[in-house]
Amino acid sequence: ESGAVEATGHKVLVVPSKDGKMTAEAVESCIQAHYNDNSAEHMVQPGMVYISSPTEVGTIYHKAELEKLQAVCRKYGIPLFLDGARLGCALTAEGNDVTLQDLARLTDAFYIGGTKMGALFGEALVINNPALNKDFRYILKQKGGMLAKGRLLGIQFGELFRDTLYFDLAKHANAMARKLEKGISELGYSFLVESPTNQIFPIFPKEVLSYIQEDFSVTYWEEIDATKDAVRLCTSWATEEAMVDAFLEKLRNFGK
Repeated sequence: ESGAVEATGHKVLVVPSKDGKMTAEAVESCIQAHYNDNSAEHMVQPGMVYISSPTEVGTIYHKAELEKLQAVCRKYGIPLFLDGARLGCALTAEGNDVTLQDLARLTDAFYIGGTKMGALFGEALVINNPALNKDFRYILKQKGGMLAKGRLLGIQFGELFRDTLYFDLAKHANAMARKLEKGISELGYSFLVESPTNQIFPIFPKEVLSYIQEDFSVTYWEEIDATKDAVRLCTSWATEEAMVDAFLEKLRNFGK
């Protein structure tokens, strides 16, 4: 975001995706294309696979997909990193078969998002590959990631993982998204992608979007054609059923 990765001196190599997900085949194709180039040393060397679950379009990685990605990463000696900003929503989504224990086994590192799961701020990085531990705290400090009051981060995660709070908050966010999705679908609108998590991507005529935005904030995603746009709607741990009902009532009253 805002070119953060490249601002640190690294380069982002983009590979084709399906429903927002990176496949093992696409990763291997990218790596092979690099090493099969007789001028490979003039190009950026692939150094890590970075995925997110949920993805940017709300889809989730299943265990078999992660196992295949891990196999490719092991084959070429590069780490697999999973961005878990909304990880709770992936772990509690309908159809999910991945656990935290699986992530510890299948990734070299991942993080558990706190900011989008009810914490005031902060994320918890989990390093599974011991080789990545070397000088980590030095790097953390050097890059400005070590807080003087860092214990406040730990306190929040201690509370989030006391009993089942973290997962309960995620389940609520997903449930509100399903209610919103169902209501929009019943009014005859379609979706850009099927998402089982707290992000949904309905497609609305442009005039309907203008009407909705009189009272609600939506995120523009992409233009479908000259008359329709896809937008992103997000629910959260704090979304109340009354909020969802109000949105659907607004949509229902378009043109009346």
